[in-house]
Amino acid sequence: MMTLYGHRGWGSVLIEAQLEHYGLAWRLEEVGDLFASEPARTALARVNPVAQVPTLVLDDGRILSESAAITLHLADLTGRDDLVPGAHAIERAAFLRWLIFVVTNIYPTFTYADDPGRFVADPKAAKQFRSRIDAHAQSLWRIVEDAAGSPWFLGERRSALDIYVCAMTRWRPGRAWFAEHAPRLHAIAVAMDADPVLAAVWARNFSDPE
Repeated sequence: MMTLYGHRGWGSVLIEAQLEHYGLAWRLEEVGDLFASEPARTALARVNPVAQVPTLVLDDGRILSESAAITLHLADLTGRDDLVPGAHAIERAAFLRWLIFVVTNIYPTFTYADDPGRFVADPKAAKQFRSRIDAHAQSLWRIVEDAAGSPWFLGERRSALDIYVCAMTRWRPGRAWFAEHAPRLHAIAVAMDADPVLAAVWARNFSDPE
């Protein structure tokens, strides 16, 4: 059985949803608040030296981190292409482009701005730092909005990108912002909310979709 190190509402939800979608056997190892707890960071660092979630321990003990890497590995492991288009699928290039765009450009805005005091000591400067990063994140989301298809990100084909959109639109700036400024992404997120297989995942991780 695989072990997913995670915390409610954090980036581990991206992989939790995929594990549930595939029907794989897994268990959650709750890590606690990695921003607030030094013991939590120390404990996770024994498995993943940067002490970040998601971290996935495979059945044979090998360790995977980085959500994009885990996303691709789970598709290979299951031999399925319903979340990751296969090598010869027309949607493959777009999927890879936007998966990596999201995890390398947008995801780090949360890493650095969720707790800006980790990087900027002065409280006033930290507040400005977060404000600027949040504004940058919104500009990045507008780029993703322009690339999004309908009804799913890749058009008629659903993929793991829709899971990312559903989860990450619950974070800053929040669903209300997406409804106004990124309606295609908002529609994808709302449609994924209704997925009966993932309903328990969203309920465990988020108390309110807005």
